[in-house]
Amino acid sequence: MGQIKGKVWIFGDDIDTDAIIPARYLNVSVPSELALHCMEDADPSFSGKVSRGDVIVAGSNFGCGSSREHAPLAIKEAGIACVIAKNFARIFYRNAINIGLPILESEEASAFLKEGQIVEINLEKGEITESSSGRIFSAVPFPPFMQEIISAGGLINFIKDGQ
Repeated sequence: MGQIKGKVWIFGDDIDTDAIIPARYLNVSVPSELALHCMEDADPSFSGKVSRGDVIVAGSNFGCGSSREHAPLAIKEAGIACVIAKNFARIFYRNAINIGLPILESEEASAFLKEGQIVEINLEKGEITESSSGRIFSAVPFPPFMQEIISAGGLINFIKDGQ
């Protein structure tokens, strides 16, 4: 799965799927258009600031609310390489894996990291390193079969590749 290095964007607790991709865009099926509205109700300027490879760090219950694959898809298409949170809503967690968006649960990283910091993430080990301090945070890495799904770009690609 490899390494990720990116700038941190901070969001709080209970960021629901409506904040991630507002319901008014659920009729959009083009992923690049969804990306333009990613996190729009939480931070209207987010899609214009984020760069490919950046990382969202959030509090508890990230992705709560309605079940929609549009939410992790918008995040992934906006260029976010990983989402770190204290914990995720169950359905968001599964949808993220299904579309190949790496996510990690780390209460310590979520509490410590600040917007604008640079993190390096080793997905295989579940390690998150804040670059300037060198401080390392632990997250539970995915089991190998789930890492394969994420590496393939999601469940559909994983199945197409004959895994």
